[in-house]
Amino acid sequence: MKAMQEPACEHSVKNNNHKGCAKPKPKPGEAAGGCSFDGAQITLLPIADAAHLIHGPIACGGNSWEGRGSLSSGSNLHRYGLTTDLNEQQIIFGGEKQLRDAIRGIVDRFSPPAIFVYSTCITALIGVDLDAICRSETEKLGISIIPVNSPGFVGSKNLGNRLAGEALLDYVIGTAVPPFESKWDINLIGEYNIAGEIWDIKELLNQVGINILSKITGDGRFNEVRWAHRAKLNMVVCSRALINMARKMEEKYDIPYFEGSFYGAKETTLSLQTIARLLNDKELIDRVYAFTNQEEKKLDQEISIHRKKLKGKRAVLYTGGVKSWSIISALQELGIDVVGVGTNKSTNEDIARIRERVGKDVELIESGGAKKILQTFRKEQGDIMIAGGRNMYVALKEHIPFIDINQERHDAYAGYKGLKKLAEQLVNSLENPVWQMVKLRPPWEER
Repeated sequence: MKAMQEPACEHSVKNNNHKGCAKPKPKPGEAAGGCSFDGAQITLLPIADAAHLIHGPIACGGNSWEGRGSLSSGSNLHRYGLTTDLNEQQIIFGGEKQLRDAIRGIVDRFSPPAIFVYSTCITALIGVDLDAICRSETEKLGISIIPVNSPGFVGSKNLGNRLAGEALLDYVIGTAVPPFESKWDINLIGEYNIAGEIWDIKELLNQVGINILSKITGDGRFNEVRWAHRAKLNMVVCSRALINMARKMEEKYDIPYFEGSFYGAKETTLSLQTIARLLNDKELIDRVYAFTNQEEKKLDQEISIHRKKLKGKRAVLYTGGVKSWSIISALQELGIDVVGVGTNKSTNEDIARIRERVGKDVELIESGGAKKILQTFRKEQGDIMIAGGRNMYVALKEHIPFIDINQERHDAYAGYKGLKKLAEQLVNSLENPVWQMVKLRPPWEER
């Protein structure tokens, strides 16, 4: 499979068995916490005006309305849980008729510009020719019906991200031109608008005159993804999982790319300045450097009180992939010591970046779930846990202050505004009066 080997990701070439890279022969259970099907949906579902149809049993359609925190400024079609809902008989005799009927039903009801059709473990195993069906329905119906061949058993969530990127490259990007272009057009790749973060990033970029030509894919629209090949620069936002898309667009369309982050003031400044430098325009460079200096000074004043309260606090960060290192920078700017970091979905490069930021002595939590997190928290005498929603109830039961950092969250932490919001949330969590109340002895024990 072409997505298994990615030249721009050194680990998929040098160490094919590394946890977090694509594997040609995954073992049962290794996709726990995110399979390829899940990864493909994470990448493509934020294209808000397209329909997303799951070809398989109803259990694979669990990601329906409000299933993710990827927000849209317009259409909500992406939030519908559309599935062919194959039963046992259809699985035995083939589900082609159900798929064609579902596609036509979606067209009649919603009239979307495109339909993404996702294969699942079941439909891949019984040999459904998804490509041929989508091709014939595209010709008959006159809209784009795009096959996404990412059944869960082929590998990890990161591989699913890459397979989704391949689908966009093969069927979408390069099929239209934008109504207007500017000299500072860029694409954001790998930003999914969790809690509306892309809106804050867009506001930042617009203040210096940089235009986001295509959002891939947070708050995205199908047509704008089609003309992504006309951008002057690609920024891969905290996600090596879509590095294949950036590399291939550089090869095919001569669009340079770089990897950056908008978590923390320093990372935000670096990303903005890198964009200006790669666009190679002196006017833009001068404008960006003046703007970032101004925003950093303003932010220092706004969060100075929060820094005093957070200085020296000890945090355990349990989140996978790129957030395991990109959030560290933001926490350190607030004076927080990160004493434990989850690496269960991180690549070798992610772990190397963690080490650069926190040193070699920090506790790395590779696996073990809640039990291991609590052991680390107690051993390192932590003050707050920063993790995904699935660990929230563990923190509450153990009377531990908690911040949700994963895709289900409702607070945006990107950019200068996001760092201020993060500081406020951390202080609010640590100073919540409930933590003093739970330490009190119950009245019947005081007698």
